[in-house]
Amino acid sequence: MENQVIALTLAYIGTDYHGFARQDGLPTIQGALEQALETIYRRPIETVGAGRTDAGVHANGQVVSFTLSQDELDERPLERLQASLNALTSDSMVVRSAVQKPADFSARFSAVSREYRYRLIASRSPSLFLAPYAWSLPEHRIDVNKMREAAPYLEGEHDFKSFCQAASAVDKNTVRTIQKIHIFSMDHLGEPCLVVQVIGNAFLHSMVRIIVGSMVDIGYGRHEPEWLGEVLAALDRRSAGQTAPAHGLTFWRVRY
Repeated sequence: MENQVIALTLAYIGTDYHGFARQDGLPTIQGALEQALETIYRRPIETVGAGRTDAGVHANGQVVSFTLSQDELDERPLERLQASLNALTSDSMVVRSAVQKPADFSARFSAVSREYRYRLIASRSPSLFLAPYAWSLPEHRIDVNKMREAAPYLEGEHDFKSFCQAASAVDKNTVRTIQKIHIFSMDHLGEPCLVVQVIGNAFLHSMVRIIVGSMVDIGYGRHEPEWLGEVLAALDRRSAGQTAPAHGLTFWRVRY
């Protein structure tokens, strides 16, 4: 009988993890999940994630796929699998759903787009509830309109070599498509924050964090919005702005 493809939707607080991808001897989301699956099925199970979040980055809708035999699926219904995984993993990770997918489904390769959201706090009063999940900026005013003017320079298909860690770009294809960058204000638990929403087909190492850091530089008047076009053309990480801290970033959702 053919193997059956299962997809999990995960949320996690990335603070205590060294990113999503498994690493020997280090706590990672993928490593913890695969350890729990091995405990349940008494065999190694290799998973595929929709995106590799960096150390300290959170997720609201990470998707992970893997295969089970029909016998394994029959013996443990997906609702029971979901409950077992939530019991076997830490409180900083939640399996939101477990569903069966077509045989050709891959959490990574079937994705049409991925959405990240970055939270910024620019307030005179320090954050209480959002501090672990947002970048607290200096209290002087940031020009959000300038940041919004800058966003279109990055939308569309471009070579984003300037917006990723230099070492990760060596001999790699760094062309990506950003479908949308939207900046909006909202409240979380009664605290106001600024959200940078970035939707694209795929992302390079630290790409969203470097984009946000560069846009913050524009918001504080260190550069004009058109500077982002110059940074793209440079194809050099040193041309871009700062890398925003990891804890402000959340992998929000994947679309298939």
